[in-house]
Amino acid sequence: MFRWRLPQAVCVLSVCVCLLLAYEDDIEVNYADTYYNEITEGDTPEPTPSSSPCSSPDLTKWDKIFSMLENSQMRENMLLQYADDIIKVEMGSLRGEMLRFVAQETLERLKLGDQTAAAAGNSVGNSKNLEPMLHQLLSSARAQASRLTKLETSCFSRPGAGMGTNTKTGFQLPEGGRAGHQEQEVTSREVALDGVLAALQQMRVELEEVLRSSRQRYLPAGCEMALLFPMRSRRIYTSVTPDVPLSISSFTVCMWVKPTTVANKTVLFSYGNRRNPYEIQLLLGQTSVLFTIGGEAHLVEARGAVTPGEWNHLCGAWSSEQGLASLWAGGKKVASTPGVAEGHTLPDGGSLQLGQERNGCCPQSPSSGTGMAGFEGGFDPKLAFAGKMTGVNMWDRVLSEEEISQLALQKGKGCEQRGNMVAWGVTEMVPHGGAQFIY
Repeated sequence: MFRWRLPQAVCVLSVCVCLLLAYEDDIEVNYADTYYNEITEGDTPEPTPSSSPCSSPDLTKWDKIFSMLENSQMRENMLLQYADDIIKVEMGSLRGEMLRFVAQETLERLKLGDQTAAAAGNSVGNSKNLEPMLHQLLSSARAQASRLTKLETSCFSRPGAGMGTNTKTGFQLPEGGRAGHQEQEVTSREVALDGVLAALQQMRVELEEVLRSSRQRYLPAGCEMALLFPMRSRRIYTSVTPDVPLSISSFTVCMWVKPTTVANKTVLFSYGNRRNPYEIQLLLGQTSVLFTIGGEAHLVEARGAVTPGEWNHLCGAWSSEQGLASLWAGGKKVASTPGVAEGHTLPDGGSLQLGQERNGCCPQSPSSGTGMAGFEGGFDPKLAFAGKMTGVNMWDRVLSEEEISQLALQKGKGCEQRGNMVAWGVTEMVPHGGAQFIY
């Protein structure tokens, strides 16, 4: 094997030696400059031939002038670019400083806004916290005013007011100069205090507005939802399905109402059947509250017990044993009448509505879904309720005075005390027309 490869290796070596001898030549490189850079007088000289394979004509004076112009223009562009870069850096730093300044101002305003929002939120959650704050602000304003009065009195009535001493130089000041200085100081303090008083008054107005809006929007007695009756219409009402049959001889019905407008007769709570559509009625009449059992002949009325546009707590209680019917407004008994439907028992199988009463004015077919079997009465738009209603409950007994007063507390938890016949938030209540639950 070795003898066979030896001649092959000798042949390859000889071929490599031949190639090296073939390509070994003297290469002469001419580094001399073949161009003339002199500017001569007269016409443009003709180009001379060059021995270089990449020869080119000599540059003329015009070419060199153009080159100088190009170089100067390039330098000018570089200077302009450098100036632009400097301006951009300076503008960027100035912009950064302005942004930091704006951010600092915004942060301070946000802190002030958070404090105001926190005060507003606290007022919505607990509006009583705003009243001490307002009193505190007013007391501080009065204190500043009293201090200003004392300052004026002390400045103009002190014994040495005629000739004062300059504390910096020790020289006696004339009466006019001392008085002018004191007057200027008092005037500046008056201006500062006037600004403080104006700011306090503006804050008071804003806090009163927040308090007013919170009173208008929040729901009383810890209630989380309410029924909204947007307008007076025979199609807008809420039907209620009691948890137990209403065959009872005593009851108490309570609710919170916020009427938008009140007509001569506005229905809040109504229960009746085909035989007598007016078994129970809790009505509003302008500023009066009316309560009937077994018909309009058995009427209990309390005048001046309702304020439109505000939340009012109303209760009606009745017992057939003594025939005593009572009306409660704001946790206080406002009317009581004995001998009302004495010995009467409410019949079962009737229809219970909120915001309307079913009567015989507008008959409707049972197929329409608005009537009930055996009771095809309709609704009168003149009796419809418009406003908000919440905390509707009904018990099969007469509640005590203490229980009703607890239900009527706006800051209390009356909505957590539910009736055993109609329970707010538990008993099925179906809004119709434009009535709806709001939260």
